[in-house]
Amino acid sequence: MGARPRRALASLATRVSTRILVFAKAPVAGRVKTRLIPLLGAEAAARLARRMLCSTLRTARATGLTVELCGEPDARTWGPLSLGVRLSAQGDGDLGERLARAARRTIEGGETALLIGGDCPTLDAAHLRAAAAALDTHDAVLHPAADGGYVLLGLRRFDGRLFEDMPWSSDRVAALTIQRIAASGWSVDLRETLRDIDEPSDIDSLPLAMRPHLRDCRSL
Repeated sequence: MGARPRRALASLATRVSTRILVFAKAPVAGRVKTRLIPLLGAEAAARLARRMLCSTLRTARATGLTVELCGEPDARTWGPLSLGVRLSAQGDGDLGERLARAARRTIEGGETALLIGGDCPTLDAAHLRAAAAALDTHDAVLHPAADGGYVLLGLRRFDGRLFEDMPWSSDRVAALTIQRIAASGWSVDLRETLRDIDEPSDIDSLPLAMRPHLRDCRSL
């Protein structure tokens, strides 16, 4: 992309707002963070999920950007956990279909989209602001996860192929997403790799402030 188109893209982006879309399951014991249950037990795994989600929502709100909690089931039924953010249901389909639907709705509504989960405590407000700013000069921005997925995908344009036939929960998700972005001819800002909390081996990277919530767990 030449200098003049890039300047035009940046100028346009300054007039576009960004929406942070937080995708999360309701923190119900036995239904969330199931890969942590053998280590922590169902109740402690759910408490951890709730604590991480609350932290994520507070962090997202601290950016000053619009924040929407896309819940499964419908976040509008979650009560006080919503912490004053906008609420929506993820809807039907696999993860790719649900992510695509939210991204498309946001972008077609005139905003750029930051798609994140609720389980990466090291994703802070500075990361989110920087990702939003990256969309001033790039079509996409991505924070890979240490396990091969991603903890953040930001888009200023929509292409459903980024979400179709994706081997979710595998170590190929980030690499395939980057390949598909390149195949679309888009620019991407590839940012710092962060670690989300999915597996027992991830617990060692959990911030100390969150560990008291695991006091009833089985093996720590």
